[in-house]
Amino acid sequence: MSLNYIKNFYEGCLRPPTVIGQFHTLFFGSVRMFFLGVLGFAVYGNEALHFSCDPDRRELNLYCYNQFRPITPQVFWALQLVTVLFPGAVFHLYAACKTIDQEEILQRPVYTVFYIISVLLRIILEVIAFWLQSHLFGFQVHPLFMCDAIALERSFNVTRCMVPEHFEKTIFLSAMYTFTVITILLCVAEIFEILCRRLGYLNNK
Repeated sequence: MSLNYIKNFYEGCLRPPTVIGQFHTLFFGSVRMFFLGVLGFAVYGNEALHFSCDPDRRELNLYCYNQFRPITPQVFWALQLVTVLFPGAVFHLYAACKTIDQEEILQRPVYTVFYIISVLLRIILEVIAFWLQSHLFGFQVHPLFMCDAIALERSFNVTRCMVPEHFEKTIFLSAMYTFTVITILLCVAEIFEILCRRLGYLNNK
């Protein structure tokens, strides 16, 4: 029985009850994760090693890099992906345990409401992630970062640091913002599809 639950959960995650939901899974699972996993590592993988300040001292470079990046972008975006996936995963786990068919989700009002709530939670989480990303990383990566290193040593005061591949990082940031907006729009479109199909079921009755 447990294997059956896992199979139902797996199929529910891969094949949501809506067409837009299935496209969202494809977009989310392949394009976005590939972009983050492969290109994200290429752009941000060695950022800490090439981040240098004046004077070029190891402790100063580390101190200023931690000030420049309170959280590394790869970690933030990985947490965003996991967090956004969580509401849908919880719903599909519930559906798998109750052996609810995917078509049945749109036919029974209770399941439909629960599914819409999970989509709304995805939208809220994406909006929060967009806001956090804008506050943590901004919309553009500048070539110079002014680091306040007086707490490390008084002689440093405010020091200049060079940010490696700043233009590539700006392009990657823009792409991640775009992915977030596309995901939000897909979720909104999925809710409209659910409502339209739900009205279709009611009219057929």
